[in-house]
Amino acid sequence: MNSIILESAKGVKGGKVQLTFSQIVKTPTTSSNVLGILNASDDRFNQQKPRYAWLAAQPEDIKKQFGLDLNLSEGEELQLDIVDPRLASNPDAELNILIVETTEGSTWDVANFETRAKRAGKDGDFIMHEGKYIYVNTIVVDRPVSENDHKLFKNTVRVSATGDTKSMISDALGE
Repeated sequence: MNSIILESAKGVKGGKVQLTFSQIVKTPTTSSNVLGILNASDDRFNQQKPRYAWLAAQPEDIKKQFGLDLNLSEGEELQLDIVDPRLASNPDAELNILIVETTEGSTWDVANFETRAKRAGKDGDFIMHEGKYIYVNTIVVDRPVSENDHKLFKNTVRVSATGDTKSMISDALGE
């Protein structure tokens, strides 16, 4: 497993600080990517991209756990780049990003499904499970995570994103 990085901190509403974590996460795959296999010697086909997780926290708790004094005003950002941060309350535990897919999005997820629902590429087809949009949550946990710990849907279907937008919004909202 690759190290997790505490990349940055940003002041957000309510006096909280949003922490950005990143990690290259290995997940089980259902099939081999033949294109990748046939281009194994081309670095452009072998680049792994990190997954990101964002946590909003109280500045005093960040200071207790990470020793960072982050009293940032709203919108203020600070680059941190801390590799393998540890919680003071559990210094032996490694932090990792866990991926959990769900078809039950939050109210915000559903209202913004065009950007929150899982897609094949940034503006690609929607990837659905049993006719429902999939929402991907990334969670920072204080334990080791294996490939099989991630909760990913099998038997997904790609659905064109170029269909009638009004009916897709109605479907997302369950109307």
